[in-house]
Amino acid sequence: MSTNPDRSLKLAGASNFRDLGGYTGADARPVRWRRLFRSDHLAALTPQDAEVFTSLGVTRVFDFRGRDERAAVPYELPGVAQHPLPIEPTVVQRMKDLLDAGQAVTPAHTVELMQETYRAFVHDNAARFAALFQHLLDSDAPLVFHCTAGKDRTGFAAALILLALDVPRDVVMQDYLLTNDLYRMPALPDARAPREVLHVLWRVQQEFLDAALHAVDADYGGVQPYLSRALGVGEAERAQLKRWYLQHD
Repeated sequence: MSTNPDRSLKLAGASNFRDLGGYTGADARPVRWRRLFRSDHLAALTPQDAEVFTSLGVTRVFDFRGRDERAAVPYELPGVAQHPLPIEPTVVQRMKDLLDAGQAVTPAHTVELMQETYRAFVHDNAARFAALFQHLLDSDAPLVFHCTAGKDRTGFAAALILLALDVPRDVVMQDYLLTNDLYRMPALPDARAPREVLHVLWRVQQEFLDAALHAVDADYGGVQPYLSRALGVGEAERAQLKRWYLQHD
């Protein structure tokens, strides 16, 4: 295997499937390749995609989609254990509720809605992210975590993992923004929202992740106290994560 494999796996049925490896973490050690993957949903993998997936040795998948999302687009992968970690309501559902109520939705309002959603990750969904970290601490077997688009719930989870490994915040943001280069927005022929609103909804902006991280800083005093107090990832747990997910000489 190359020491620097491709970050994006370029799957036909999951455009936002990518590796968190290679980023420099604690003690100048890079994150291990082919251990931690983030993705959009996995229900559209082609047979060729499935072969690539199998070659990665992934044995566990963590799905942040809500109950209805999973029921509408289910999947099965041979030899892979699925762990639902539902985070609801989704921003798409909140948008639908606004439209159903007859409210006009603008791009600016959508940015605010996204920021509110990210702050809710910090305060309302900590138990789901804590559960993900517990699985990370149980084993270093290759894993994938995902939601529908692999950008918001997944993006915050990826940021927390990289920050726990002491990857610099600006590098974490770069990884987060890669979604805009990779993710293919689904065709929405019956979409009621204006195209400029959908452009905000189905992409990521620095302001979104910043809203969550600013909430973490303001309410907990930083990422490390948040990890410890809200997610149960204290100094000992972070040391274990670094042993398993950072490369060693």
